[in-house]
Amino acid sequence: MRVLILLPCLLTLGGCNLLLPRHDPGQAWVELNPRVPHSLRAAEVDRKTLDDHRFFQVSPGAHELGMRYRFEVASSNIGPNRAPHERNCLIRLNYKEFAPGQRYSLEVGDVGFRPWARLYDDQRRMLATGQESGCNSGA
Repeated sequence: MRVLILLPCLLTLGGCNLLLPRHDPGQAWVELNPRVPHSLRAAEVDRKTLDDHRFFQVSPGAHELGMRYRFEVASSNIGPNRAPHERNCLIRLNYKEFAPGQRYSLEVGDVGFRPWARLYDDQRRMLATGQESGCNSGA
C-alpha cells in the first residue's frame, strides 16, 4: 500500500526534471539564482531574445547575457510614509571564457534602487559582474 502512495510522488518529482532540457556537454550551462526563481528571467544571449527564460545554455567563448530582474525597493530607501516601489531591470553581463561542459551560476540582488548581478563558476569563484541596462517601474 505504501508503495502505491509513494509511486505517484516519485513520478511527479521525476517529471520536474523533464521540464528542463538536457545539458549539452558541448555548451556552457548557466543556472539562475534559485533564491529568486520568479524575479529573475533569462532574456537574451548576444542581444537575441530567448524562448526559454529559466536558464542560459551557450556555446564556448565570449557572450553577453541579458537578464530581467524584478525587485521591490523598500519604503525605507524612498522616504517616510512611502509605499514600496517595484523595479523591473535589464542587466547585461559579459564574459569571454565560457567553457564547454562547465556549469555556472548567475546571482542577482539589489541595493536601494540599483540591481547587481554576478557570475560564478562551479568553485564559487566570481568571474564577472553585470551592469544595469535600463529599468522601469512595475511590470
